[in-house]
Amino acid sequence: MTSISPVARDADSALDPSPERIREMGAQAVDWMAAYHEAVRDLPIAPQASAAALREVLAEPLPAEGRDFTELLAVFRDVVVPGSRHNGHPRFFGYVSAPGTAVAAVADLLASALNANLPAWRSAPAPVELEHVAIDWIKEALGCDPGAGGLFTSGGSMANFTALAAARHRHCGAEVAAHGAAAHPAPLRVYTSTETHHSIHKAAALLGIGRANVREIPVDAGFRMDVDALVRAIEEDRAAGAEPFCVVANAGTVVTGAVDPLADIAAVARRYGLWMHVDACYGGFARLAPSARPLFDGLAEADSISLDPHKWLYLPADCGCLIYRDPEAARAAFTLDADYTRVTQTDPAEAFAFWDYGPDLSRRFRALKVWMTLAHAGSRAVGDAIEGNLDCARHLAELVDASADFEMLAPPGLSIFCFRYLPPSARTGSRSAADEEAIDRLNERIMVALQRAGSSYLSNASVNGRFALRGCVLNYRTTRRDMEILLDDVRRAADEVTAEAP
Repeated sequence: MTSISPVARDADSALDPSPERIREMGAQAVDWMAAYHEAVRDLPIAPQASAAALREVLAEPLPAEGRDFTELLAVFRDVVVPGSRHNGHPRFFGYVSAPGTAVAAVADLLASALNANLPAWRSAPAPVELEHVAIDWIKEALGCDPGAGGLFTSGGSMANFTALAAARHRHCGAEVAAHGAAAHPAPLRVYTSTETHHSIHKAAALLGIGRANVREIPVDAGFRMDVDALVRAIEEDRAAGAEPFCVVANAGTVVTGAVDPLADIAAVARRYGLWMHVDACYGGFARLAPSARPLFDGLAEADSISLDPHKWLYLPADCGCLIYRDPEAARAAFTLDADYTRVTQTDPAEAFAFWDYGPDLSRRFRALKVWMTLAHAGSRAVGDAIEGNLDCARHLAELVDASADFEMLAPPGLSIFCFRYLPPSARTGSRSAADEEAIDRLNERIMVALQRAGSSYLSNASVNGRFALRGCVLNYRTTRRDMEILLDDVRRAADEVTAEAP
């Protein structure tokens, strides 16, 4: 028989580099990461870049030949980094965006190197077990029952989508799964407050429930769902022949940070047999902060809870999470047998498959950065950092209330604050509708000037119809001094835009 000689391995190819080359690339990348973490406080937050200029530098035909890693790292360092918004800056208050931690970045590197795929236990035994451990830690942080379960997702939008799919299946059964929404002719109703994230409406559209069947419930002066109005809406819909099946409560709204009265909503859900979902993507982990914990009474009574560890666990994107109070109640919505997914293990733990609890088959090893961050820092340090963020938002509100040139537009909710600048003419006396519109336009210009200046960054929101400068403190680097600098930066931006006015 003719023997087959092994193919000689290139000792240092681009696709299969030598250990020495891997160490060299890693050392260069880690050196950059350490320098970036040290310098991020001093960087301009927003890039001064245009799409045309960036494309001119970055665009090129598909390369036929490779280039050295050092050259590629230089493009990253000299073009990509300056052309990026620096979410890790302590005065980046736009949106709900965390800075990421160094240990989580290392965990992402390790997870990508291992390249485990987590559809089921058999595919990645230890990574799946580690995901169970990380989910157990999150359940404990939220005060959930030990029998709860869950999984990591790409983000909160996918977690919300998955929760609504489970809720719809529990109400409609297998007919809708097999034959579509037409198999359940009665209109379904989802209830949520006017402050709810748009991903709920998007999920309703994609699931065939329909955006028009998401009924928005009014809120009180603190932007929390009006529970009496919820009950009235359910009664009206039942009388009209619609079928209420789900209520979505908020544990930290995206505009003002409000937390709905969770225990009261849970009682309504039990009374009418509704699936209760809590969107806690932003606020849920604030339960680790002692001052905020009472806000979350009733959270553990929800049938499902969505979270974003890539927000208040300070992780780099992406990492969402969904917790089920009763995992078996959700399982029927996602289980679908195929020969290539047939489970042969007999031990229940080893027969486990995440595809039975969500829509994804391929799943990256997100659990490693969750586990590594919590194990490395400890929950007490994370809770202390969250407490510091809450304190910064309260401090900003105190500074605004003590000033003559600013006013709060909503009470600070968790670590979100909404305020606006007042020109001298608006600081005393009554204001007309035209005056209010002029203040709105002025603050919009101030926001743009502030973002362009690069020292502080705010986003915008509409609060009771008024344009608000909106910020969210979600960074373990942020201090009370940063809040004072922010107001000084807004004042400078106001001086700039008023000086430009004709």
